[in-house]
Amino acid sequence: METVAMRCGHCDVEVRGQFRGTQFARLSSDDQAFLERYLLAGFSIKALAEQSDMGYTAIRTRLDRLIADYRSLKSNEDARLRILESIEKGEMTPEEAVRAMEDLAAE
Repeated sequence: METVAMRCGHCDVEVRGQFRGTQFARLSSDDQAFLERYLLAGFSIKALAEQSDMGYTAIRTRLDRLIADYRSLKSNEDARLRILESIEKGEMTPEEAVRAMEDLAAE
């Protein structure tokens, strides 16, 4: 799937085209906010710990979980692209692709 339209919530202007999405956008808003705070802390766990109520260990644990979640999202997206390419090449039927996509969603 790809994003083909974007709309402004204030003025209802709509732009159509091809927009590249990122796996970061698929993370929860809470995880995105955490990553933003980490970025603004200069990617320093120590600085983030000083700026928040989280300790070093809690931050490290959360980062490890986010890395694992991101790797999983990336892996699933790569698998989806391979399935779509297989359909395009005639190596897989649409019905087989649906089952393969369902299997990915179940993981």
